Amino acid sequence: MTLRLTAISAVIAVASASAFAATAWTEGSTYSAGTVVTYKNLDYKALVTHTAYVGAGWTPDTTPTLWTLVGSGTATPTPAATAAPTATPVTTVAPTATPVATAAPTTAPTATPAAGSCTAQAWTATNYSAGSVVSYNGRTYKAQWYASASDTPKQVANSWESPWLDQGACSGSGATPTAAPTATPVVTAAPTATPVATATAKPTATPVATATAAPTATPVVTPTAAPTVTPVVTASPIPTATPSTTPNTGAKQVGTYFAEWGIYGRGFYVKNMQTSGQAAKLTFINYSFANIYKQADGTYKCDASITRTESGNGDGGDAWASYQKGFDAASSVDGVADAWGADGVGSLKGNFNQLKKLKALNPNLKVLISIGGWSWSKYFSAASASDSLRKTLVASCIDQYIKGNLKYDSGSNAGGAGTLAGVFDGIDIDWEYPGVQGFGYNTVDPVNDKANHVALFKEFRDQLNALTAQTGKKYLFTTAIGVGQDKYDHTNPGAAYAYTDWVNIMSYDYHGAWDTKTDFQANLYKDPNSPNIAAGGNNATFYTDHAINALVSLGVPASKLQLGVPFYGRGWTGVAAGPNGDGLYQSASGAAKGTYENGFEDYKVLKNAAGTLRTHATTGDAWKYDGNNFWTYDTPAVIQNKAAYAKAKGLGGVFSWSADGDAGSELVNAMATVNQ
Repeated sequence: MTLRLTAISAVIAVASASAFAATAWTEGSTYSAGTVVTYKNLDYKALVTHTAYVGAGWTPDTTPTLWTLVGSGTATPTPAATAAPTATPVTTVAPTATPVATAAPTTAPTATPAAGSCTAQAWTATNYSAGSVVSYNGRTYKAQWYASASDTPKQVANSWESPWLDQGACSGSGATPTAAPTATPVVTAAPTATPVATATAKPTATPVATATAAPTATPVVTPTAAPTVTPVVTASPIPTATPSTTPNTGAKQVGTYFAEWGIYGRGFYVKNMQTSGQAAKLTFINYSFANIYKQADGTYKCDASITRTESGNGDGGDAWASYQKGFDAASSVDGVADAWGADGVGSLKGNFNQLKKLKALNPNLKVLISIGGWSWSKYFSAASASDSLRKTLVASCIDQYIKGNLKYDSGSNAGGAGTLAGVFDGIDIDWEYPGVQGFGYNTVDPVNDKANHVALFKEFRDQLNALTAQTGKKYLFTTAIGVGQDKYDHTNPGAAYAYTDWVNIMSYDYHGAWDTKTDFQANLYKDPNSPNIAAGGNNATFYTDHAINALVSLGVPASKLQLGVPFYGRGWTGVAAGPNGDGLYQSASGAAKGTYENGFEDYKVLKNAAGTLRTHATTGDAWKYDGNNFWTYDTPAVIQNKAAYAKAKGLGGVFSWSADGDAGSELVNAMATVNQ
C-alpha cells in the first residue's frame, strides 16, 4: 500500500484557487488522451485513453505511463496536514495492510518540487514506495513504483528500466520528506519456504483424445527428477544471425492462443472468437499445438495426421479436431457446414477450416501453428542435435503447415496435397525448454542445447525465406519462451531470437498449487515480502519486469518482445487468513477445486466467484480470497495496466493464454488498449 500524503500549505491553497479550473480526477471514470484533470491541486494531462478502474490505484501522480504533470490546478484545497499522513487503500474492496513507516514526516507536500529548489529529502540506500520524491546529486527524482535500496536515482532515469523519474535540476540542501521512504508494501514477509513440488507436479488438463491437455504453462520450480540426456554430440557453432523484419502494421501486436482441445469439454469453437468480438481486436492467433514424432529412421518430423490419446509420454495427437471433424452450420464461423468433398479428393474440415473462415472475415488477422508446448516438447533437443536432423524436421513442418500438404484421410475424406495452404501465416516454436527439463520426459542436452537452439531457429528462418523467394509471401517465425534466469542462462537470446519476428514471453505461471504458500502467478514487479523473492535464487527472478530487462540486456530488442497475460487463475485451498486477513503469502493445504483441473480456473468463472478481490500496490497483480480459497488472476484492470507497461517499455505488444478463458471479449478488449 502506498502512503499518499495530502498536506499542502495555505500559500499553495490560495495560489491554486486562482488557477485555471480543470475537472477533478475521479476513480472509475474513462479519460481520453489529452484530457486535463486536477488531482491534489496539480493539473495532469492524459497520455493515453484509459479507464481508471476502481481499486486499481491509477492516480495521476503514480501512473506516469497514463498521466503527465502540466501545472497547478484548482481542486478544493486539502486542509493543512497533521503530523501523521493519511493512507489511502489501494485494494479493490478493502485495505490489505497498514504499511510500516519509519517516521511520520512533519510536512509532506504532494507536488513535485520545482526545478531550482531541493525541497525533497536526500536519497539514501533504503526502500521507497511509489510516489516518493528525493533529491540526488543536485536533481529531484520521483519513484514511478517501488524502488529498492539498490536503485539509485541516476540509473537509467526516465526509463521503465529504472523506478525513478528525473524531475529536473535543483539547488539547496533538501530537508522536507515527501513520504515515509521505508514504508513496506502491503504485508510483512512470510517465512521463507522451499518449493516442494517437482516440475511434473503441475496440474494438466485432460481433454478428449489430445496430448496437449496442459496449457502453455511453465512450472517455475526446479525439477527434482534427473533430466533425460541425449547422447553427447558436438555442439553446432552459433551461426551469424541475420535479423528478420517484423511486419510494419502500424500497431502493436495483440494475440492469443486457440487451444485445440477447447472444442471438447469447454465447448469453445473458433466461431466463438468471431461472435464474442475477440477476432476483431486481435492481430494474431497461435493454434496450439502441433507435435513432433520420432521416425523409424531416427529422424524427427511434424505429422498432423495422427490421432492418438496421450499415453503420458508425449506421443499424442488430434488430427480429428484439427482437420477431419466436420462442423455443422450452427457451430461454423460463417454459418456454413464443412463440406464432405468428392471421394478421393479430400476437403479441409475441423479447426483448420474454421480458422480459414475466420481469416476471411478478418483480413488483417494472422494465424500461426504453434509446435511443442508444455507436454509436446519431448523431441526438440534430439531433433536439433545435428544439421541433417534440423533440416529434416523443419522441412516436414513447412511442408504440412505452410505448403499445406496434409495426409489424406479416407475415413473423413479430409486432407490431401495443398488443402491447408494459406491457412497458416507462419510457425511458432514453443520449446519448453532448451537445456532445462520441463515436463519430465523431454530429451535435454544441457551442454549443446544452447547452440543447437540457435541453429534450429536459423534453419526455420532460412527455409521460410527460401519459400518466400518462390511465392513472394512473407512467412512469420516466432517463439514462446519461459521466464526465469535459468531459462536465459541456457539459451543465447540475442542470437536465437534475431531469426524471429517476435518473442512471446510466457509471463504467467510463476506460482501455483505446486508451491506450499500462496503467491502471485503473473506479477509485473517483485514484492520483497514474497517468500519466493526473499528466498533468492532462481525463484526470485519470476516476475515480468525482470524478464523484460534481462532479455533486453541479452540483446533482444524490446520491440520484439510480447508480454503474456493469463486468461485464467491459479489457486490454493485451506489458506489461513494471515495477519492481514487476505490470505497472501500463507500456507495452503493443496490446490483449490477447479472446473477442469484443481488449482486452475478460467477467468470467466473466477470473475463471479465468492471472495474479496484485491489489487496489490507493489506487484500490480490481483487476487481473490474467500477465507479459505485463494486465487491469483488478471482482471481487465490489471491487463490494461500491463498494456500500458508494454507501451511505455516499447514492447511489440501483448498476447494471452488462452482465448477460451475470456468472458466474451472483456480481457481481449483490455489487451487491445495497448494500441490506444
